[in-house]
Amino acid sequence: MTATLEVTNLRKQFAIGRPAIDGVSFAVPAGEIVVLLGPSGCGKTTTLRCVAGLEHPTGGEISIGGKVVSSPERGILVPPRSRNLGMVFQSYAVWPHMTVRQNVIYPLRHRKVTRSEANRKVEEVLKLVGLWEYADRPVVALSGGQMQRVALARSIVYHPQLLLLDEPLSNLDAKLRLRLRDDLRVILKKTGMTALYVTHDQAEAVVLGDRIGVMRDGKLLQIGSPDEIYNRPADLFIANFTGATNEIAGTLIEANGKFGLIDFGEGRRAEASLLHRLSPGDKVRIALRPENVCIGRQENGNSFAARVVDRRYQGTQTVYEIDLFGNKLEALELGTAARHTVGVETPICLPREACWAYRDAGPASFD
Repeated sequence: MTATLEVTNLRKQFAIGRPAIDGVSFAVPAGEIVVLLGPSGCGKTTTLRCVAGLEHPTGGEISIGGKVVSSPERGILVPPRSRNLGMVFQSYAVWPHMTVRQNVIYPLRHRKVTRSEANRKVEEVLKLVGLWEYADRPVVALSGGQMQRVALARSIVYHPQLLLLDEPLSNLDAKLRLRLRDDLRVILKKTGMTALYVTHDQAEAVVLGDRIGVMRDGKLLQIGSPDEIYNRPADLFIANFTGATNEIAGTLIEANGKFGLIDFGEGRRAEASLLHRLSPGDKVRIALRPENVCIGRQENGNSFAARVVDRRYQGTQTVYEIDLFGNKLEALELGTAARHTVGVETPICLPREACWAYRDAGPASFD
């Protein structure tokens, strides 16, 4: 039976350095997929390993299905084998000397399941992951994507109450990764399984997660729906990490509800969304996604002239580097033709809803 996961004020301190996890709290309701997203070293995998019981937390509590499985303060530490979890790792972790069927049936051998029931479960899960016709094939004869499907099938065949996935697509080539990424959410939703998924890939997080938690330096900065994370980032780091890589520094000169008027110097001004509580006179940084820079057209409000410095044609889209009053920005335009010439001045528009103003704390870092 799938279960709720609750993590409360989780902390993990290794021998030296800052805490790997520093007061992280979140809940995953039954049947929901939560993705922990962040750069290497942010604490997302350590958090998952603490939930699995593979790392011992320094503080806080972890509950699965209403049962506390880890609480250092109370002396509780349930071993991994007693937590009824499924795990899928970066490596395929399949038994190379077995067939697909033998790999998937293996976890049922140690559970009270009859042979006929085990065979039924294996058939059901192999059909779910699209491998039923490969049931009797040696697992080493499969592609990387198929082996990862075997690993997934083996992890869900016994219906664990919680499934943990640690960057399971990172070892696949780009085409396989995209295909399995799209299939994985469908598979998990069909099982109704509660899942905690770890990745550094923001596109993966947006496709897979019901909610996304963004981590940095051991802290959970924001957790929300993909739409919230993507369109209302809580701070400049989250905006940058999820693709709003353009930044323009300025000063807030007027606030009007959700929007403010930003001065960039020399009389250049634009409206922006205020995602922090700001006051006139505050130094701000505007974060803006390349795909939200409207290049080649001028509209009412936030319209300027910019010079095209460089362009990178990518077949179905073109990425332009533009100079906007001394700021180097990227603009992404869809289409199979590159329409703007390097060295030429072109009109651009920066929609106010897509310009996010944050208090200026210096350039964000991905480290």
